[in-house]
Amino acid sequence: MSGERCDALIVGGGPSGATCARELRRAGLDVVILDKKTFPRDKVCAGWVTPLVLQTLEIDRDDYADGRVLQPISSFRSGMIGGDAVEVDYAEVVSYGIRRCEFDDYLLRRSDARLLLGEPLKQMERREGEWLINDRLRTPLVIGAGGHFCPVAKQLGARVGSGEPVVAAKEIEFEMTPAQRQACRVDARRPELYFCSDLKGYGWIFRKGDYLNIGLGREDNHRLSEHIDAFMDWLKASGRIPADIDHRFKGHAYLLYAHGNRPLIDDGVLLIGDAAGLAYPQSGEGIRPAIESAVLAAQTLREADGDYSVARLAPYRQRLEARFGPLETNDYSMIPDGLRQRLAAPLLKNRWFTRHVVLDRWFLHVHQPPLRTAA
Repeated sequence: MSGERCDALIVGGGPSGATCARELRRAGLDVVILDKKTFPRDKVCAGWVTPLVLQTLEIDRDDYADGRVLQPISSFRSGMIGGDAVEVDYAEVVSYGIRRCEFDDYLLRRSDARLLLGEPLKQMERREGEWLINDRLRTPLVIGAGGHFCPVAKQLGARVGSGEPVVAAKEIEFEMTPAQRQACRVDARRPELYFCSDLKGYGWIFRKGDYLNIGLGREDNHRLSEHIDAFMDWLKASGRIPADIDHRFKGHAYLLYAHGNRPLIDDGVLLIGDAAGLAYPQSGEGIRPAIESAVLAAQTLREADGDYSVARLAPYRQRLEARFGPLETNDYSMIPDGLRQRLAAPLLKNRWFTRHVVLDRWFLHVHQPPLRTAA
């Protein structure tokens, strides 16, 4: 085998890949991040992170906010699409709005890894106990962090693109004109969440200073565009957003935790973030579980001390289950659909339920303490 060598290759430069790279660099490993995109790049995402995420990432808020969007959130507006909404106020900042083009680039640049950007993973061959990548880079360890369609997940046998119960979402994020800013009734401190009548998804509106993010995601992609059109029509008719916003939405897909049950490890290979299918099942949020999976993976890899066999990587799965719950649970819909729908409308009008269940538990995950890194 010929070519350049590294201790670990991470495929994907998003939050999970950059976080894992930073942790492995702290352990003294020579790490390369490979990504088919150049950074900064657009990324479809509602884009908010809790203070606990910033704590895990050791981000200084003042430093990050210098030239970047960091929108404090201290309130939410929530309800059913087409119905009344409940407003819940907090006495402190409970989350922050970020733009993924800025956030991901920030994490990537500070990772201290070598970067191969604008280069896709084309070849991944096992030779003499190592991996040969794109016929030029040798490494004993490949970490798949390339999102839902990660090619490393395909290498491990994931049914990417077929047979997986994905969540499909579409959204837009754009800088509003002065006239649009004046017409927009969304408070920047107060993201708005509106659930579909069948409870198979929800839409959102989130203002980040001069930027507006609107989207909708569902447990399937059946008639997704129709749901989005109806959502936009209702938002405009109710005066929540300016009437001149177009519908050029961008789409993406992801797996909810334990719904896809992708293989996570093999000899010299490990998946993190959306590549592993770790989004929270209640909210679909992927940033926090992606970052935490990267920290847990790095802990496992440091303990492996260069032996990346399946046996030495097995504790990674155990750590995920200790943090997020059993991976074998494939059905979170224990209540019949009809009963769920009858219960949902009154519950989502209840301020206590909205705050302590929908917001605190499903979206903010206040019951989970932050993970400690290796600093």
